Amino acid sequence: MTQLPGRPGGKPRLIMVDDSRVMRTAATKMLGDRFDVVVAEDGQKGWEAIRSDQSIQVVFTDLSMPELDGYGLIERIRTCDDAGIAGLPVIVVTGAENDEAAREKALQLGATDFITKPFNTTDLTARATAHANYQRARRALEENTTIDALTGLGNATFFNSRLKQDLAFAARHRHALSVVRVEVDHFNKLFIRAGKEAADQLLVVVADLVRRLIRKEDTAARIGLAQFAITLPTADSPGARVFAERLCRQVREQVISHGGRRLPVTLSVGVLTPAFHPGQTARTVLEETATVLQHAASAGGDRVATDADLRRLARDRLPSAPSDPVQAAYSPPPMSVEQALAMLKAGRTEEVKAQLPALRQQLAPLLALL
Repeated sequence: MTQLPGRPGGKPRLIMVDDSRVMRTAATKMLGDRFDVVVAEDGQKGWEAIRSDQSIQVVFTDLSMPELDGYGLIERIRTCDDAGIAGLPVIVVTGAENDEAAREKALQLGATDFITKPFNTTDLTARATAHANYQRARRALEENTTIDALTGLGNATFFNSRLKQDLAFAARHRHALSVVRVEVDHFNKLFIRAGKEAADQLLVVVADLVRRLIRKEDTAARIGLAQFAITLPTADSPGARVFAERLCRQVREQVISHGGRRLPVTLSVGVLTPAFHPGQTARTVLEETATVLQHAASAGGDRVATDADLRRLARDRLPSAPSDPVQAAYSPPPMSVEQALAMLKAGRTEEVKAQLPALRQQLAPLLALL
């Protein structure tokens, strides 16, 4: 018997989402010998189970359910920012009440396969086994590749590796480095409106524009469903902003149509030019860049935000607390004297000026001794 993916030392896990207790019980009996079957009585409970359980390999779902129907569940899975969840096979269990239009809608939203009620043990087990095997092969391939299959750019694993290298090089040679994080605005709505095929093509167009704009020494990758990241070695904050604004403009001007109608596509972009310090990692840099990106998105999208913008906003609003929760969450650590000297050497005097009160406090004991 083929060993299927699942929890370590256990059976592969799948979920059956159906508001019929009879169907849930039947699926558990039919698949229980070979699979660890999780059940949910509606789409909302099914979604919560999928989000909290990374060992689920295959999703079976009915279409007509309370709380959240099958269409809504497929939509949430396919637009999830977790690539593992977004790539789950979703088999729609259809009944007599589901006509061809319902199947077409489910397929457009990203359904993988269909099985018709009443199903038998052979059909159900065959579908579950085939898609679980596919999941195993897909995940094994992802673990051993650094290329995003859809866009041809690097993937998240590749980007993390390159970012570590670029951070180390920038710190060693005291060169500037900027990190850019990009998100397609309102991608979920575009996905629902145009369908999976058109949404995927949109991401390919954005990736191509990124590829044309970057230099040979830059690195670009797709790191989420509708998110991209770019490292720009030697680029300071103003230079990175120019790059980001050019990308936004080109995407805005790009003619992307579906069904004879143009799709309005814009980007939110966060730009971070991190200071050099020993505790800096690729993960923390990406997290800080995500915070800056969130500021651009929460301000309405179709714009570029930089870490310098957020610091300037914070200074302008002192001493009152910032009302923007994203701005409030962005609280970079105090600059050390060593960092200030390195930034002065790099010509980043304005950023050092903003930190002068804190630097003066650090130097006060030494000045008093002198």
